Amino acid sequence: MLKRNLVANYIGQIWSALMSIAFIPLYIKYLGIESYGLIGLFGMLLTWLGLLDLGMTPSLSREMARYTGGAHTADSIIDLLRSIEFITLAIALFIALGVWLSSNWMANHWLRADKLPSGLVAEAFSIMGFVTALRFIENIYRSTIIGLQKHVAYNVVNIIMSTLRGLGAVGVLVWVSKSIRLYFVWQGVISLLTLITLATITYYYLPKSTRKARFSLQALKGVGKFAGGVLGISLLSLLLTQIDKLLLSRLLSLTEYGYYTLASVSAASLFLIIGPISQAWAPKLTELQAVNDNQKLIEKYHQGAQLVSVIMGSTAMMFIFFGETILFVWTKDAELAKKTSVVFRLLSIGNLLNGLNTIPYLLQMAYGWTSLITKINIIAVLVIIPVLILVTPIMGTLGAASAWVFLNAGYILIGVHFMYRRLLSNQKWTWFREDLFIPILSAALTAAMLSMLMPDNLTLQIKFVYLFVSGMIVFVVSSFSSFYMRNSIYFLFRYINQLLIRKNDLQNPAK
Repeated sequence: MLKRNLVANYIGQIWSALMSIAFIPLYIKYLGIESYGLIGLFGMLLTWLGLLDLGMTPSLSREMARYTGGAHTADSIIDLLRSIEFITLAIALFIALGVWLSSNWMANHWLRADKLPSGLVAEAFSIMGFVTALRFIENIYRSTIIGLQKHVAYNVVNIIMSTLRGLGAVGVLVWVSKSIRLYFVWQGVISLLTLITLATITYYYLPKSTRKARFSLQALKGVGKFAGGVLGISLLSLLLTQIDKLLLSRLLSLTEYGYYTLASVSAASLFLIIGPISQAWAPKLTELQAVNDNQKLIEKYHQGAQLVSVIMGSTAMMFIFFGETILFVWTKDAELAKKTSVVFRLLSIGNLLNGLNTIPYLLQMAYGWTSLITKINIIAVLVIIPVLILVTPIMGTLGAASAWVFLNAGYILIGVHFMYRRLLSNQKWTWFREDLFIPILSAALTAAMLSMLMPDNLTLQIKFVYLFVSGMIVFVVSSFSSFYMRNSIYFLFRYINQLLIRKNDLQNPAK
């Protein structure tokens, strides 16, 4: 099931990532960089208001995974879902109303728009609030499906809806109107359709109960401690990951913010790459912890960590050593690529360091241990926010991106040691050496060499081919430096060879 879910997640996430970032140059072309800055603000709004989730959706996903491991009855799990549905709907209404009421103030007193009328910006914010509310409700059904490990069904929906959301938006801009207002209206239509579809699938896969689901304070109390811990982590993580964007939205013009958004979204594609791993490994680690299968837990822990290092590390090294070339090939705009490349590289380094901590984080969540991450993040917040307030007005986007790098280096070099004092204490140096250092170093050396060998004055098409071939080489080298990835490749080759032998035997039976 784990392999099937991982494959389904990768197909779904790769396609979703393609739909979310492939059309950014077209959005900038048809709407302008200033309007694209509003799209960046929409992403920030989704993230900040997601905090109102109060830790419910991660808790729901965890409990659904525990249900598959036998820790819940059908009655208790449907009561938990119904209880969270009630709370989520109330919060979603609060989000939509709150954003609508504050839209004029945001347009006139927070943002610095050069060309867009404040009335249009306020209207765009109002629509953003409605879409954000719908996305907020989506999350409970998404987390339920993932927790039940029905990842194939989820990714089928994800592929269809992300195509409609991305490609459909381009179609609307090209054939209907080049309007930022219409862009957000389209996002609202697709979000409503997605919500209905995910809710239908959720109730199809839910266990059958002898009675109707009902609101239950007891069910909420059962996950209260874990949800509270997740809420604390989410609040601190939000401050750490989004405070730069919040400060820059106030300090920069909407046009300059658009450039930073492009660099940030491009570097954030690294998280889309490891998203499928998180979705597959989180319920699996939780299930193994619930049945106390420690040996299998250790194996899956290292397997997931090496998978993150190889896939995310290979891509990050391409971003770091080929940053400006990648942006130019993608946007076909040399000036745009030059203005965003340095920040893009720095954010890619920071995101890589952050992503390498994914599997240790999931392990702590599997054990329901949230206090360590909370303590580490409190210290990080106390350090990083004053630093950002000091350096952002002076260094702008470059200072904010540099602070992100140093923050995440601290997690890897300092924070994770405290986890290993309690969990998998004899696996720490194996994680550092085999799961991180060897795959990342091999990817970095290969990417650096290929970047130095890249000829100058190549055509756009040849640059694309060179980048693609280089990326494949970096990935292969990093894969063969990883124990679990190398064994998986050998197993795949043996399996294909056996299929060919079997096919040959059937075509030429022994006489």
